[in-house]
Amino acid sequence: MTVTTSTPAGLDNRVVVGGAARTWRALPAPALPSPAAVLAAGSADALAAARRHAEHGTELLLSTAHRVDPAMRDELREAGFALTTLDAAEPVTVPPTRPRPAEPGRLWLLTSGSTGRPKRVGHTLGSLTTVRGAQPERTWLCPYAPGTYAWWQVVTLSLTQPGQHLVVVDPDELDEWPAVAAAHGVDAASGTPTFWRRTLHRDGAALARVPLRQLTLGGEPVDQAVLDQLRAVFPTARISWIYASSEVGASIVVHDGRAGFPVDWLDREVPGRPRLSVDGEELVVSSPYHGVGLDGPVRTGDRVQVVDDRVLITGRLDSDEINVGGSKVSAGLVRGVLTAHPRVAWARVTGRRAPVLGRMVVAEVVPTPSGDPLDEATLVRWCADRLPEYAVPRRIRMFTEIPVKETLKSDV
Repeated sequence: MTVTTSTPAGLDNRVVVGGAARTWRALPAPALPSPAAVLAAGSADALAAARRHAEHGTELLLSTAHRVDPAMRDELREAGFALTTLDAAEPVTVPPTRPRPAEPGRLWLLTSGSTGRPKRVGHTLGSLTTVRGAQPERTWLCPYAPGTYAWWQVVTLSLTQPGQHLVVVDPDELDEWPAVAAAHGVDAASGTPTFWRRTLHRDGAALARVPLRQLTLGGEPVDQAVLDQLRAVFPTARISWIYASSEVGASIVVHDGRAGFPVDWLDREVPGRPRLSVDGEELVVSSPYHGVGLDGPVRTGDRVQVVDDRVLITGRLDSDEINVGGSKVSAGLVRGVLTAHPRVAWARVTGRRAPVLGRMVVAEVVPTPSGDPLDEATLVRWCADRLPEYAVPRRIRMFTEIPVKETLKSDV
């Protein structure tokens, strides 16, 4: 692979980490080995490693210490990576077990591990940088864990585009991010549907005070309810949802405020753009932004359903379908019915073993903090009016808080 490195165009963009403002250019420049698996202690260290890669093309896998367990550390060293802990820009390195030559320009991502142990997927800064045209000046919020695909999407935008400033929110700031964003002039933010639902649930008034002009959702199935709730708070902003993954890159971008994407996008051939198709009920993507060795059609493992003129992504194939006495139920579609109730802030739908039927549909729900009391019987009736009898949840548990993982996702 031939790699040409140059000065990133966004080095003078403002970067806010831990409340302190500086520029990309003013970040520390730690000396890192190549290839290196860098475990960053904090966001500033992760950004410094990203800048180092952009300027020097060092082979890099970037993550955080608690995402990489001892077994994975051993695997990385066996694969030729020097294991480098970066804390306050001070690298501490354990050499690889099996040294090998570096592959200049290579970036490695660890998948989320939703289908098992995380896997390494190879990219370059170019394949991760999917926004290349001139952009209006923005100050972006980045709430994602360092080194994840979503994190790189926001970071590469700021590194490679002038006028794309960055405000990083660490995990201990997540509950108060609207105040941080308002204080630093954030007008664009990217997050999962769970991230947005949780913020609407905890303090919708604080969210409304953030002067957002661009809202982006991705990483999980996006339903109409959360799009409508965000539109009500930000009536003039552009609201986008993006389908992206470490394997196929950013493949679908929708700005029309509707869940899913137009059915006429299927099997469409457009030079330089991903090709989307459906095999059975599985989304298949051929993308120019794919990871190493994943050219051609890639089976995503995501389940889709065509409803009228839209293709809806309802969840993972291995978890979305619930077989109730021989009838197939989409957990995602049931979840969509529940979250369409005006008193429901979040819902999770799964299958549970049941006599005779084999499985039955059950749900967990977080009610909105205001309004009339919400009980299980009310929601069962709501679902019964909108779903086949076999798809109606038989048990609904009420929670008070929306659960969220480090990936900003919930178990859906």
